[in-house]
Amino acid sequence: MGTFTTDDGTEIFYKDWGSGPPVVFSHGWPLNADAWDNQLRLVAENGYRAVAHDRRGHGRSGQPWNGNHMDTYADDLSQLIEALDLRDAVVVGHSTGGGEVARYIGRHGSGRVAKAVLVGAVPPIMLKTDANPEGLPIEAFDAIRAGVLSNRSQYYWDLSDQFYGFNRPGAEGTDGVRRAFWLWSMQVGLKAAYDCIEQFSEQDFTEDLRRIDVPTFIAHGDADQIVPIVAAAPKSAELVKDAKLKVYSGAPHGLTGAYEQEFNVDLLNFIRG
Repeated sequence: MGTFTTDDGTEIFYKDWGSGPPVVFSHGWPLNADAWDNQLRLVAENGYRAVAHDRRGHGRSGQPWNGNHMDTYADDLSQLIEALDLRDAVVVGHSTGGGEVARYIGRHGSGRVAKAVLVGAVPPIMLKTDANPEGLPIEAFDAIRAGVLSNRSQYYWDLSDQFYGFNRPGAEGTDGVRRAFWLWSMQVGLKAAYDCIEQFSEQDFTEDLRRIDVPTFIAHGDADQIVPIVAAAPKSAELVKDAKLKVYSGAPHGLTGAYEQEFNVDLLNFIRG
């Protein structure tokens, strides 16, 4: 584990486990690198170097007032990869992290990237527009903003139920998983949490996806209540030149239990393939 300082003076925390070809993970909102621990351990135990950072404003990274923007997130990721001199990396992004990965390649190219993985990712665009009628209305994101501002502790606890699909009939949820989600979420600064809502919901990643020129695995659950699949993975798969799409039947946004185990197998196979 370590830190580095970005060009604008923001300290970024990262984990760096194992050795071998690098696999770099970008987390979702409002979490941090700990959300990837199972996958970090998995790839490190299988001969890879696992790296995951806390996005600026999140977790153990600095909380600047400015820079909570997708372009800056992508620039921070680029600076991390360059600071560690990572080459031929597999870059993996979940949810907002999927947007970060797409924007990173869109802005900085794939010179240091061998493959990409987008799981439950927000691209191409979450917001409902004339060009994207399957998206969610702006009122849905305004409700998230209101929840974060009014009582973020309660909001994050309630969100965990949807995030992992524990609110669905027959789902077997655990308070332990929900408590971990709440703990990670409470570590993000209020300003960063609020600003990031616009970034994951209103940013259009269409051109970034078109610039991805490495093999890409796109994974999404068809029961995702946070990033509904109808406006996400299938559209992204059409935009990425060399994309493999897998839809996980019944899987929620946050993968746990059997869904997570299935994804882990697929992730390792894709990295090795």
